[in-house]
Amino acid sequence: MATKNSTPLASYIDLLLDVVCAVDAQGRFVFVSAACERIFGYTPDELIGQSMIEMVHPADRARTLQAAREIMDGQPKPNFENRYLRKDGQVAHIMWSARWSEVDQLRIAVAHDITERKQAESKQAALYAISEAAHAAEDLLALFGRIHRIIGEWLPALNFSVALYDEQCGQISFPYHVDDHEPCPEPAGTATGCLCAEVIRSGQPILLTPDNYGPIPEFIDLIRGQDSPCWLGVPLCSQKGTIGALIVKSTPGGERYTEQDKELLQYVCAQVAAAIERKQLHARLQYMAQYDQLTHLPNRELLHERVKAALAQISKESGRMALLYVDLDQFKQVNDTYGHAVGDLLLQAVANRLKGCVRETDTVARIGGDEFVVLLDRIQAPEDATTVADKICYVLSQPLRLDGHSLSILPSIGIGLYPDHGTEEQQLFKHADEAMYAVKRAQRTHARVH
Repeated sequence: MATKNSTPLASYIDLLLDVVCAVDAQGRFVFVSAACERIFGYTPDELIGQSMIEMVHPADRARTLQAAREIMDGQPKPNFENRYLRKDGQVAHIMWSARWSEVDQLRIAVAHDITERKQAESKQAALYAISEAAHAAEDLLALFGRIHRIIGEWLPALNFSVALYDEQCGQISFPYHVDDHEPCPEPAGTATGCLCAEVIRSGQPILLTPDNYGPIPEFIDLIRGQDSPCWLGVPLCSQKGTIGALIVKSTPGGERYTEQDKELLQYVCAQVAAAIERKQLHARLQYMAQYDQLTHLPNRELLHERVKAALAQISKESGRMALLYVDLDQFKQVNDTYGHAVGDLLLQAVANRLKGCVRETDTVARIGGDEFVVLLDRIQAPEDATTVADKICYVLSQPLRLDGHSLSILPSIGIGLYPDHGTEEQQLFKHADEAMYAVKRAQRTHARVH
């Protein structure tokens, strides 16, 4: 008659939530408890006789084999962690307690599933890293580079793209894109662009594998020759809606993305979207603080910064520079006759014409009303400044067609030269301003140097 002590030990082991297994010296399963089906997706019968290492994640196989050798040499492993591939392709994070039985010539091990804990840790680590990156990065491009590196630490992401969506014009741009097959991911005609457009349109994450390209029928034709097993696209969503998408693509022969990867990337992308919006807001505020909103020229504050920087550099080089103070004659009459809307159009046109008269290294600024200042960063002789002033007079005097009206405008220009008229910012501005008013009083339309 059977007693409790004679009950087979395996019947108790099968009640455990953790997996208990025995592996022979050749690395093959000789015993596996019932919990293996819950954790790995395989029944015990499917695993008996199979090689343990074949189930291990490819990236963890080398160190797993090293750990197995150490265990067989008599070094127990109470807390060894690695990743296994489940029957359904999902990744399981396992913590092992294992030792070698010399008598039985078997590795006896207990496997505890820590997948949920690892996912939670990954989320928290990614959130912290992205938050830190958002504060440390100087601009959006630097932020995207940092995010690429962060995501690449827990997901194969050599091919990585960030797309931003402009709702007003309905266009998708790619401020960050790293891909060995598609150097230019324009939405039309590329796999990356096609996937981005669908992710942004649907507002849903999309995982594409060789087994399932269903959501985008034309996708198969676009990826011919790329040999990329998996694509994963996740929307960048904010309170305003979908502001873009993040795309990762696996490399040829690389591992496939999983539903767990999609869930984690989707979670992280909420923080990425928030970081992008913060950077965009900061950039807008910085732009508003430094640029004139009507003409989009540098304003008085930014002009002063550039003049100071130019003076510091020129003084070291014993070079020359010039400030041209430009005032539009009878601008008030334009406003009074045709209205402020036409006056604004005139100021915008003047700004564009002024920029066309100087080099890219020079600065054209609007410092208020109808007053502009041109900083000629480096000149060879005083005559260079006069030549530019004459060019400005000629260009601005050409007729303008604005809102159905034909207008002509004439400027008064005063010039301040470094070092002839001063070596400090205030001296140069004062001289250029006084020279401009002298020209205006004389009703002349060309530059004058005092």
